[in-house]
Amino acid sequence: MKLAAFYRAVIAAGMAADPRPRKHIQNELVRRKKAFADLDEADRQYHDKDCLFNPYSDTRVLFGADTTEIGRVMVGIDIDAGELAVADGLRQKGEKIDLVLAHHPSGRALAGLHDVMRMQVDILHSLGVPISAAEGMMEGRVKEIERRLLPANHNRAGDAARLLDLPLMCAHTPADNLVSLHLQNRFAKEKPYRLGDVLEMLMAEPEYQDGARSGIRPRILLGGKERRAGNIMLEMTGGTSGAKEAFAQIASRGVDTIVGMHISDDYRKEAKKHHLNVVIAGHISSDNLGMNLLLDEVMAKAGAIEIVAVSGFRRCLRS
Repeated sequence: MKLAAFYRAVIAAGMAADPRPRKHIQNELVRRKKAFADLDEADRQYHDKDCLFNPYSDTRVLFGADTTEIGRVMVGIDIDAGELAVADGLRQKGEKIDLVLAHHPSGRALAGLHDVMRMQVDILHSLGVPISAAEGMMEGRVKEIERRLLPANHNRAGDAARLLDLPLMCAHTPADNLVSLHLQNRFAKEKPYRLGDVLEMLMAEPEYQDGARSGIRPRILLGGKERRAGNIMLEMTGGTSGAKEAFAQIASRGVDTIVGMHISDDYRKEAKKHHLNVVIAGHISSDNLGMNLLLDEVMAKAGAIEIVAVSGFRRCLRS
């Protein structure tokens, strides 16, 4: 499989698992194409043309030719110059590395992280939150993240990849969509009754077992093992944490328990105000689960690809 096809396969897997209706995503891509067509020539040279077919601003090829053949991939949760130097060192020893694949975004994908957060508006709306309220809550948070990322040195990893001639890509929301759908399907099927059952269900996944062996296992931050789980909401995709104000809306619409990757202390305090249970599955463990599911999907189209694990990633095979 060539790099361009690998990239498209990642996007397709993310779209298939997206919590939004497929028609909504297609309409957004149509809107972007119209906006691009309306640009003058001076502005088109700066436009990110990938957004015309890729709805995920945090997933991009950061360096590499479309025609590069992909057979062996180094995969990590975070990739920077250090991991790229490791990849180059392996190449110097005669090992083949066709692509370095990160989960967390960098380069243009990091600069665009705030944009993908707008999918959380549709997630809130699917719970019954009025679209005006969802957009109003999220807009401030989206702009906050945009401001926070403005001064970042986005291109460090991409520059290192270019100097080492190592193709580099990141896949963020597609992997997060897959872990969200996977766990949502399990919750719907197994219907955990108490929070302790939620923990047991998570610990059936090899990625959470691996996290536990490393000292970070799923845990209850609000509630107790004997508390009833009730209606569970997965908070696993949409770029990064949404608006704190959403907790009131979520609780008022019948959500009892939030299961997420991570939560800051001020967000935990806000959730507590509204009597929500909070279970934290684990950030890196959940990212591992998403990346493993994503690689499974890509390999179903591309055939076997050899994986070199680095930077917190562990390849877990499912039968």
